[in-house]
Amino acid sequence: MDVFQALHQRRSVRAFLPQAPSADAVRTLMQAAARAASGGNLQPWRVLALTGEPLADVLAAVARAAPEQDANQTSYPPSLWEPYRTRRFANGEDLYRSIGMAREDKAGRLEQLAKNAEFFGAPVGLFVCVDQRMGQAQWVDLGIYLQSLMLAAVDQGLATCAQGFWRRYERSLAAHLQLPEPYRVAFGVALGYEDTAAPINTLQASRAPLHEWADLRGF
Repeated sequence: MDVFQALHQRRSVRAFLPQAPSADAVRTLMQAAARAASGGNLQPWRVLALTGEPLADVLAAVARAAPEQDANQTSYPPSLWEPYRTRRFANGEDLYRSIGMAREDKAGRLEQLAKNAEFFGAPVGLFVCVDQRMGQAQWVDLGIYLQSLMLAAVDQGLATCAQGFWRRYERSLAAHLQLPEPYRVAFGVALGYEDTAAPINTLQASRAPLHEWADLRGF
């Protein structure tokens, strides 16, 4: 598989088989992703991979905790503007349509949203953490690490879903995971083998056409 194939095949998977990838497989992905570019070679990521009882303990702790109210923990800017508002809305509607859930089914939508806190049933949960003193440029580096990890997973026949959701519980997670100060969870990643029979995994998010966001000059 080449990188272009991995880019086209990668998508957010939200239903997994119970089989967990081996420790060697997870370790290989984490280490390969660490070849990601980082400014000044800071390599600002710190990554924890959990499965089995350690993962169950974390999920139980989060289930008991209240979401933290902090503007820095949100995944989107407030009062999202166009064209981003429409893109986000359309993606949400496509997701719920894939599982036959009507817009009026608020209880069902909340139930689906709650699956974020279970890593969507993935047998492995990764927490990508960062020193809070790091700046915007280092958060870009975290994104490059995430993309590298997810593309490597595709190559190895594994599925992922990156989640900003876990920032809602960053202090609770820092305490439970015994992260050294001042590290906090920046992202979670659900990892495992895709349940190809699950309707929700038919969702393939659209992408805006090139002319809407690209400008080539001097070619």
